[in-house]
Amino acid sequence: MNFTALGLLSGIALGLAAAFGGFSAFLIVLVLGALGLLAGRVADGKLDLSQLTGRDRR
Repeated sequence: MNFTALGLLSGIALGLAAAFGGFSAFLIVLVLGALGLLAGRVADGKLDLSQLTGRDRR
């Protein structure tokens, strides 16, 4: 399992643990899942955030 899948699963698990029921819980799980996915993509090296921080990876 790569970091992207692990990040997505951990974000979803955290969202489910944080919220129970209703539309607001759905939104919380969606946001935390997306954050977990982004963190996993960065850890895999598939998403480069150096342009946002103004630094180059040299």
